[in-house]
Amino acid sequence: MADTLEPLIQGQACLQRGALALCLQEPRFQLIFDQLEDIPLRLRPDGFSALMFAIVGQQVSTASAAAIWGRVQAAGFDETDNVARASDQDLADVGLSRPKIRYAKALAEAGIDYPTLHEQPTDQVIKTLTAVPGIGMWTAEIYALFALARSDVFPAGDLALQEAAKRLFDLPDRPKEKAMRIMAQDWSPNRGVAARLLWAYYRMETEREGIGE
Repeated sequence: MADTLEPLIQGQACLQRGALALCLQEPRFQLIFDQLEDIPLRLRPDGFSALMFAIVGQQVSTASAAAIWGRVQAAGFDETDNVARASDQDLADVGLSRPKIRYAKALAEAGIDYPTLHEQPTDQVIKTLTAVPGIGMWTAEIYALFALARSDVFPAGDLALQEAAKRLFDLPDRPKEKAMRIMAQDWSPNRGVAARLLWAYYRMETEREGIGE
């Protein structure tokens, strides 16, 4: 099955090749590429901890997520077995809300074989992950993009990507998820690089305006 997988993003050289191809396909990407010394790689470790971190960060500020995650790690709740054995009160004590307690328990009990995900096509990875309560399409696509290093994943529901596309392509409105998916089809097989360029552009634009994140 491994030989059917899309190429992986394994370093800056992969990003540079993908970006050059994108600039040939869509010259407006050149406006971003010319301003970057390096394209953010943003790869992260895979496994239970990565998805638990995503659950912790849902619907809270970055600062709050970091504080809660620190308590989660200190209690050992970034490991599957510890979450499976924990009581609801144990998880509440580190700052998880009632829905997030349910999601954390569901993830711990899902029996996901994380190493096997590396050998599966992206569509199957997303299907496996979104079957777990609390893991939506955005989280599954972010996992495939950054924890599995897939090169052609584009999290079209991401608001920063939508806003960046609106600005870069002079669109009248921020495109919705469906419209973003259609737009991004033209950037295959480098949609993961396109996402990184658009995130970088969003950061540059908001910093220029003094908005921040």
